[in-house]
Amino acid sequence: MSVEDLLEKGLQAQDQGDLKSAQQCFQQVLDQQESAEVWLLLAEAQIENGSLSKAHKSLAAGLKLEPDDIDLLFSLGDLYLEEEKHSKAIAIYQQIVSLDSDEVDAWVSKAVAQMNSNDLAGAEQTCRQALDVDSESAFAHNALGDICVAKHNIEEAVKFFEQAIKLDSSDPQPHLSLAELYYDSDDLDQAEAYCQSGLKLDAGLALGYLTLGYICLDLDRSQEAIDNFQQFLRLEKSLAAKNICAEVSAVIEGLK
Repeated sequence: MSVEDLLEKGLQAQDQGDLKSAQQCFQQVLDQQESAEVWLLLAEAQIENGSLSKAHKSLAAGLKLEPDDIDLLFSLGDLYLEEEKHSKAIAIYQQIVSLDSDEVDAWVSKAVAQMNSNDLAGAEQTCRQALDVDSESAFAHNALGDICVAKHNIEEAVKFFEQAIKLDSSDPQPHLSLAELYYDSDDLDQAEAYCQSGLKLDAGLALGYLTLGYICLDLDRSQEAIDNFQQFLRLEKSLAAKNICAEVSAVIEGLK
């Protein structure tokens, strides 16, 4: 089978969720013809499959061929972010903006890593730099909303999330962020509405079902709460969520 046919077969398998076949195809392509692009495809399939150590090796191989490949660097930065290696993620995102200062998503991703490492002042400054690059970046407004939440500035957070929705109505994240804020303020109707609108945009977001489960629990809709909690557990695969998954399982058992 030709390189082109293997690549097409791998991409189709990945689209269909057959990650094992996708990885096999991409590896066969690389055995015949190495390229940074295919190392990235293999790494993305490995990340999606939870094979993070293998993904690191694939990204390293790709970057050996193309050290300044921004797509590879983004994938590496995002992988570090997922692994909660925030200082490494910050360094990678900074490398991207040093290569191209107009890469607004790299500015914002750096800010997210800074926020996760509790550098709220640095995160806000970086987000402001992102808005200097693109004042209509929904990603930057959403990140500023998260920063405001961390600083307990809820009124400002709501404004940033609402602006993010105006700028990109297809992004479910600010909907779910607003749902959490309204839930915390006991406005359950608004919280449920934003949860539903966010999940309508992306039904695969685990945290949306978690929030919706607690909303239903507070509204004494026990069976709906159980259904949403169970959906959360089906979707949430992150190791970082191990404790919350255990808590949710306990809540389900208590409701049965």
